[in-house]
Amino acid sequence: MLRTLSGRFLILTVLFVMLAEVFIFFPSIARFRQDYLFDRLERAQIASLALLADDMIDRDLEEELLLNAGVFNIVLRRDAARQLVLSSPMPGEIEKTYDLREAGPPMLIMDAVKRLLDPEPALVRVIGSPSREAGLLIEVTMDTTELRAEMIEYGVRILFLSLVISVITAGLLFIAVRQLLVKTIKSVVRNMQAYAASPEDTRRIIQPTSRVTEVREAQEALQSLQTQLTQSLRQKERLAQLGGAVARVSHDLRNILTSAQLFTDRIEASEDPTVKRMAPKLVNSIQRAVSLCESTLAFGRAEEPSPTMTRFNLAELVEDVFEAERLAIGDDDVSLSADVPASFSIRGDPEQVHRMISNLVRNARQAIAGSGQPGEIAVSARSGEADWIIEVCDTGPGLPPKAKEFLFQAFQGSARKGGVGLGLAIVSELVKGHGGTLELVRSDTDGTLFRICLPMGDY
Repeated sequence: MLRTLSGRFLILTVLFVMLAEVFIFFPSIARFRQDYLFDRLERAQIASLALLADDMIDRDLEEELLLNAGVFNIVLRRDAARQLVLSSPMPGEIEKTYDLREAGPPMLIMDAVKRLLDPEPALVRVIGSPSREAGLLIEVTMDTTELRAEMIEYGVRILFLSLVISVITAGLLFIAVRQLLVKTIKSVVRNMQAYAASPEDTRRIIQPTSRVTEVREAQEALQSLQTQLTQSLRQKERLAQLGGAVARVSHDLRNILTSAQLFTDRIEASEDPTVKRMAPKLVNSIQRAVSLCESTLAFGRAEEPSPTMTRFNLAELVEDVFEAERLAIGDDDVSLSADVPASFSIRGDPEQVHRMISNLVRNARQAIAGSGQPGEIAVSARSGEADWIIEVCDTGPGLPPKAKEFLFQAFQGSARKGGVGLGLAIVSELVKGHGGTLELVRSDTDGTLFRICLPMGDY
């Protein structure tokens, strides 16, 4: 019971209602005592009026009047004269005098609490104003035994009533909380447990149904979290599957490329001028492919190896990229141009920079070819204040909005049909490995411009 939300709410409600009743109890008991004393004063006034109506009454009648009034003597002040109207033998000395004409709420509460806590009977004098202005004041002497007994009885009734009210209130609140909150929270917990058992299952993502604003906001936040987590898990699973497939393909491809490398070594010895011109490029391409397969097998994960930094000529690298792309252009009306100074050199990993530019140029070529319109791809480079800046620009149709939204995320940024969305993610990772940045400067109907910034600092 104490471990449940509704159980704790029930107990706290009972305690709070009882605490509120305690603050009500003391003023109530003070009011009861005041009414009791006023009642004795009124009875005493009636008894004194009976005596004033007939000056001669016997002793038995006088005792009966005092007994009915619940007092020992009655003093009435009328016409500036203080007169002992009725009297009887006093059982002791008067211990305290209470003037009800001057007592405020704090004093009444204090006197009531003192009387309630003091078990010893006492003889007290009570002074008050007569009802209906029948004199200036009336004064009685009385015993507190009966007063305290009735105060205790009244207090017990108040506490019992408070307990009943608190239990009923707490019970109703308990039912309301269970229906409005606890059932909803339990359903959310059950959904979280079911989702935790199979987070890849989109059917287990919570659907907000609560009409309580706070609970619905919690359900919506949980739905968003579960949706993002499911997408992330699917993406990572796809990456893992792709990594395994790439590792297997790389293993077999490395063996094939090794044989191809042996053949190209013999081709280099040919005396044919065309073969002599093309053989070095073929050898370099095969060496890059072999190196890529070996690094993929060595690392066996989605991370790129750290770049091997060296100084190299960027113009020659760009021309090498263009040579490979010209073979792939075929009959498409796509032109290539480079604006890179012949002596422009940068510091970086030549293989990884080659992959950066090659991926961007290939994507641009495929976009232009897919549009069916002629186009141009331009690669330029310059030195900034602290970076080498490489820009790849094309006159293609531009990227669709969805591709822009997830441009550098694997499997989500593909701009063409049939693409898997890995190219730009790979480029981004390679650029970050060099400590640089990859930025989409613009992409619209006039074309697309990517900018790579590689820092000039030492590595």
